[in-house]
Amino acid sequence: MEKSNENVEAFGWAARDTSGVLSPFNFSRRVTGEKDVQFKVMYCGICHSDLHQIKNEWSNSIYPMVPGHEVVGVVTEVGSKVERFKTGDKVGVGCLVGSCRKCENCDNDLENYCPDQIMTYNGVYTDGTPTYGGYSDIMVTNEHYVVHWPENLRMEAAPLLCAGITTYSPLRHYGLDKPGMHIGVVGLGGLGHMAVKFAKAFGTKVTVISTSASKRDEAMDRLGADSFLVSRDPDQMQGAAGSLDGIIDTVSAIHPLLPLINLLKTHGKLVMVGAPEKPLELPVFPLLLGGKLVAGSAIGGMKETQEMVDFAGKHNITPDIEVVSMDYVNTALERLLKSDVKYRFVLDIGNTLKKN
Repeated sequence: MEKSNENVEAFGWAARDTSGVLSPFNFSRRVTGEKDVQFKVMYCGICHSDLHQIKNEWSNSIYPMVPGHEVVGVVTEVGSKVERFKTGDKVGVGCLVGSCRKCENCDNDLENYCPDQIMTYNGVYTDGTPTYGGYSDIMVTNEHYVVHWPENLRMEAAPLLCAGITTYSPLRHYGLDKPGMHIGVVGLGGLGHMAVKFAKAFGTKVTVISTSASKRDEAMDRLGADSFLVSRDPDQMQGAAGSLDGIIDTVSAIHPLLPLINLLKTHGKLVMVGAPEKPLELPVFPLLLGGKLVAGSAIGGMKETQEMVDFAGKHNITPDIEVVSMDYVNTALERLLKSDVKYRFVLDIGNTLKKN
C-alpha cells in the first residue's frame, strides 16, 4: 500500500452529546507512523463503560465520541519500524493506546497504572488529537499497544480485551490461580462470567455469589461453577463463612462488603474490579481479626494482556456473546442498560458498518 502524508479517512458511529445516541460519523485517523499498525476492524465489544462515557456519567466526556475498547481486526498496513506485526495478521486493541513508557509502572509492564496512560477512546493522543475507538472501520495504533490474536480464537471473542483481562489480571496478580484453591465471584455479568471461566481454567473451585437466586442454573450448569450462594440469604452466607481463599467482586452497584469479608479464610483476599459510584463502607475489625485484604485491580498491562489472550486460545475460553449489526447499536445500548444480554454484545463491524 502506498503511503501518503495525508490523514486516513475513517468512518464510524459517534455520540454527539449526553443523550448518548450514536449516529454515523466521518473522521480521520493519523497516517500510519513508523511504529504504527493500521488494521481493518472486524469486531468490537460493547462494554458497560461505553454507556457511562457516551452519557458523560463520569463527567469527562469529549464529543463527538466514537466508543469501543474491545477491538479485533486484520492488519492492512505497518510502519517501517514495526517489528512484531505484518499485513494480514489478526490483532486486538484493548483499553489503552498509549502511556509514557518511562515511569516505573511502564518499566514493569504495568502500562495500565501509568499516570499518563492514553485511553483508546475519549482520550487525547500525544499529538493533541482526540482518540476514537473501535466502533469504526479502521484503527491506527502504536504496535506496543496491539496484541497478536491467536489463530484458533474466534475474532468475535473481542470482550476478552476488557472483560477478560479485568478478571484474569487479579486472579494472577493476587495468586488466586492455584489449582485446588476456592475462589468466589460476586456478580454474574460481563465481568463475572469471565472470572468464572478463567478461575475454572486455573483449576480452582468456584462459588458464584449473587443477589439473584434465578442465576443458579446459569452459574452451575452453563458456566461450570461448583457452588452458588444467594448473598441476601444469611443462612447460606453463614454456612459458607471462612471457606474462600479469594473473591473477585465485579459489582458496580453499592453493596455491603462485610458479608463478603466473612466468607474469606484467614489471609483471604477480596479484590474489587467493579466501580461503584459512591464509596463503600469498609469494616476494619473483620480484616484485623482474619489478616484479610481488600484490594483493587484495573485491566492489565500489555504483556499480561497478550498472555491472557494466549491462555484463552489455549484453553478455548471465550465470552458468552450476542453478535449484532452496527445499525443495531443504539438498541443494544438500551438493552445493556436493562441488563438484557448474556453477557456481552459484540458489534459485527467488518460486515455491517456501512458508510451512509
